[in-house]
Amino acid sequence: MKIDLNCDLGEGIGNDEAIMPYITSANIACGFHAGDEKTMRETIRLAKRFNINIGAHPSWEDRENFGRVEMNLSPDEAQKIVSYQIDLFSKICKEENAILSHVKPHGALYNQSARDDELARVIVHAIKSVGEDLILVGLAGSRSIEAGIKMRIRVAREGFPDRRYNSDGSLMSRNISGAVIESSVEVAHHALTLIQGGGLDTLCLHGDNLNAVENAKLLRDVLEKNGVDVVGIS
Repeated sequence: MKIDLNCDLGEGIGNDEAIMPYITSANIACGFHAGDEKTMRETIRLAKRFNINIGAHPSWEDRENFGRVEMNLSPDEAQKIVSYQIDLFSKICKEENAILSHVKPHGALYNQSARDDELARVIVHAIKSVGEDLILVGLAGSRSIEAGIKMRIRVAREGFPDRRYNSDGSLMSRNISGAVIESSVEVAHHALTLIQGGGLDTLCLHGDNLNAVENAKLLRDVLEKNGVDVVGIS
């Protein structure tokens, strides 16, 4: 069994370098919820040093709320916002002689596109405008993944070991107590449960989790001890 292990990075938390030895893909903030051109370059260079996949992590323009407040924009406005971030990140990757492998929306943009067909299509259009070979990372079983498949781009179905789920397969709101799993042991156990359920290509850890480094370290160890081959999505 193979699985990718990704983490949202470049968000100013300060633990990127400590996490990178244990993951296989990095989703790097594109400046709208966190980061800027300087942090994008720095995080891309770190990812190159650790030989891990590099992905763009676009968001709604919402630094005040870390990109976690839903917005209702027109399809044209949404596409401009997403395309701008992916275009800028792709340009920086080229300047750094780095390969952009995937795109994973952040926060509210991710959750909205998981249930909104139109927004999901907008994001896929934005991705395709940059590169037909880019991979869309989205919530397993979501409208986002469906849109990617219908519009003929590669997709990676994602699960979240450090988050709890609702009964419909969506992520539980962070406003609900216990929605974020902080115990590293519980995160690792949840990851195994998710993998055993099938249908996943990648697991995500959040860099802003209180125990992010320990989560990454323990999860990588537990996965490998249980016969899971941890490799980057390709």
